[in-house]
Amino acid sequence: MMEAILSGADQLFNLPTMLTMVIGVTAGVIAAAIPGFTITMAIVLTLPLTFTMPPLQGVATMLAVYIGGYTGGMISAALLGIPGTPSAVATTFDAFPMARNGEPGRALAIGIWASFFGTLISSIVLIIAAPPLAMIAVKLGAWEYFSLVIFALTIVASLVGRSMIRGLMAGLMGLLIATVGADPLMGVTRFTFDLRVLSAGIPFLVVLIGIFAVSQLLREVENPEQIKQGKALISSHIEFRPLAALREVVMNPVNLIRSSLVGVFIGAVPGAGGSIANLLAYDQAKRGSRNPEAFGKGSSEGVIASESGNSATSGGGLIPMIALGIPGSAVDAVLMAALMVHGIGVGPRLIMDHADTVYGMFMAMFLAGAMMLLVCLLSMRLFLKVTNVPKSIIVPVVLTCCLVGAFTLNNRVTDIYLLLGIGVFGYLLAKLDYPLAPLVLGVILGPIAETNLRRALMTNEDWTLFFTRPISLVLLTLAALSIILAIRYRLKHRQGTAALE
Repeated sequence: MMEAILSGADQLFNLPTMLTMVIGVTAGVIAAAIPGFTITMAIVLTLPLTFTMPPLQGVATMLAVYIGGYTGGMISAALLGIPGTPSAVATTFDAFPMARNGEPGRALAIGIWASFFGTLISSIVLIIAAPPLAMIAVKLGAWEYFSLVIFALTIVASLVGRSMIRGLMAGLMGLLIATVGADPLMGVTRFTFDLRVLSAGIPFLVVLIGIFAVSQLLREVENPEQIKQGKALISSHIEFRPLAALREVVMNPVNLIRSSLVGVFIGAVPGAGGSIANLLAYDQAKRGSRNPEAFGKGSSEGVIASESGNSATSGGGLIPMIALGIPGSAVDAVLMAALMVHGIGVGPRLIMDHADTVYGMFMAMFLAGAMMLLVCLLSMRLFLKVTNVPKSIIVPVVLTCCLVGAFTLNNRVTDIYLLLGIGVFGYLLAKLDYPLAPLVLGVILGPIAETNLRRALMTNEDWTLFFTRPISLVLLTLAALSIILAIRYRLKHRQGTAALE
């Protein structure tokens, strides 16, 4: 073991590898900060560049892009109210209000430190608990996946805003949007109304960019007088105090550790990903907070939870890949491809046959996390200058990035039309006081729930298996408790409001 660690360190700690990792972290941060340009797209573009590198250098570079990307999505979420990646959706809930309240530097600094600690904690768990956690993850069947999604859907109760009815309706709209297009199992088209623009379905990223980005930009240009006056998106002084933010994050240890462990677990579940971890960690933080009413108004607890939760999925996703050869996400599948290109077989014997590479990957996680922290702390003052750019410039630039991102997703012009249409729809929903987060949650989780429900019933028509399989029963029980606690909280909050009146 010590020989493998030393060999991995020798391959990792050299100038070419360190240099490509720094470039990878920087590229990941910038790519993820652009709305519509996902971490997966950045990793796929990086893959061909690693073919000429030694195996560990290539994988370490891709890990650097991966970790940098999870933090980069937070930048546009905080400064523009637009999640740069799907895994930064919950970050917008508090980071953007904090920035709007005149503290964009604080929002970014808290997010950076939370991302760093989330990566650090997930890397430690990866090293210590990879085999046992992977064995748990691999035992999850379609029944457990469906139950996990049902548990995740209970998050809607925390995101409904002031009206439970409007929030639930928004969630149902998201589930409905997810059913448009081809049936995920049989390929039969549905709800397309013979319209060519709907024949391929409505991609999730198009919904995400339209609902959060285009609708937000439309709200920003409502007042033409502000544009004529050259008003910026956020009127504030640029203050970036990383040490004060570090103190704020460290003084919130329960939230930080809990959210990171949620991210590790969700990352270890193949197919779940950072978007679910981001929302689930935020939900658990809100439920466990002494001041839940502050969430959605610029709460530091919300930023810590969402960013540590999504960053921790980077280590969690490597658990099933290293221990069992099963990719935890699309990004992990690309990492597997990179290893196989270099003649390294991925599977249960990976850690035995290529111990130096595996331990080198472990060390690369820590190193990439440290590099991400350094790159972000040094560059955040530059990103903060976005807050002083007039709306007349920032709105068309961001809209152009959104249109390009929607087109490059599938190279379809119809996706641009869908993007604009969904953006207008999201704008109208916001004007009618409908929360947008439940809609996006429905679009994320709808296809996963449908696919696994049908797969489970096709495997065995006995629906009682959802309650007789232990892990599935535990998840459904947690979902029921989550709903009960949400109802109890809303009733208590309503009674408190009535007493004040």
